[in-house]
Amino acid sequence: MKSGFVGIVGRPNVGKSTLLNSILGEKIAIATSKPQTTRNSIRGIYTREEGTDDDCQLVFIDTPGIHKPKNKLGNYMTETAINTLKEVDVILFLVDGPIDKGPGDAYILELLKKTDTPKILVINKIDLIGPEEFVKIYDTYEKMGVFTKIFGTSALEGKNVQDLVDTVADLMEEGPMYFPADMITDHPERFIVSELIREKVLLYLNEEVPHGVAVELETYHEGNKFTKIGAVIYCEKKSHKGIIIGKEGKKLKGIGKAARMEIEGLLGTKVFLELWVKVKENWRDSDFALSNFGYQDSREE
Repeated sequence: MKSGFVGIVGRPNVGKSTLLNSILGEKIAIATSKPQTTRNSIRGIYTREEGTDDDCQLVFIDTPGIHKPKNKLGNYMTETAINTLKEVDVILFLVDGPIDKGPGDAYILELLKKTDTPKILVINKIDLIGPEEFVKIYDTYEKMGVFTKIFGTSALEGKNVQDLVDTVADLMEEGPMYFPADMITDHPERFIVSELIREKVLLYLNEEVPHGVAVELETYHEGNKFTKIGAVIYCEKKSHKGIIIGKEGKKLKGIGKAARMEIEGLLGTKVFLELWVKVKENWRDSDFALSNFGYQDSREE
């Protein structure tokens, strides 16, 4: 069968996680309208059954948005994305507008020029881009001669996503089956659960609290009738703690209810979810805190 690894890179908020979920047909990566929602590399496994003419296994790696870091967490996220370019067989570069829409596109393009890995440009959110603008974006990138193929997609609506997957598979060589056919991610359920809770925090808080929020599972017990989960939401300031909890605890209850409903869908069981909010000042610049929350120290040696 054909198999290989595919890196999904781009500026923050261009739809990388939405594309991954659309490819898999299931949600494994959280997605919000907030930039820098994705902090880790999320691996999604797409498998076409063996024995068919077009059998394949593609491991898609959703990376954090490449941006100018403002703290150690930002350094970790950007380096994670950049390092992915060296480890994959095909690169998908997602954009959602002209090259001057954000300074990150030009920077990423320069990085891509330095690698011989086959590259596909994905002009995402075509449902929001007019035909004339799309042609201009397409022509600008095509003239550069950097990309093997250029696709227009709407990851949110699933437009042209399957054609994109087929093209990626065609670029792969014969290889092993890296994961079981029924596996869609190599991340443990605990990781996805903590991410789902963080997603609900981002959605409920809107712009009130910046991205100084982390989620840590303290308890995770699977029983015969329900799964009991206890999680701590960390924030960087005492004032943020009050905002997360809300008046009479209503906001935290809303976050918990929304998270619990989605976690139950993921686990296929009833869930008892308890949430607490604690302050850990400036954790995004703390090597110890970053390590505890699963983010490596990204300082240069």
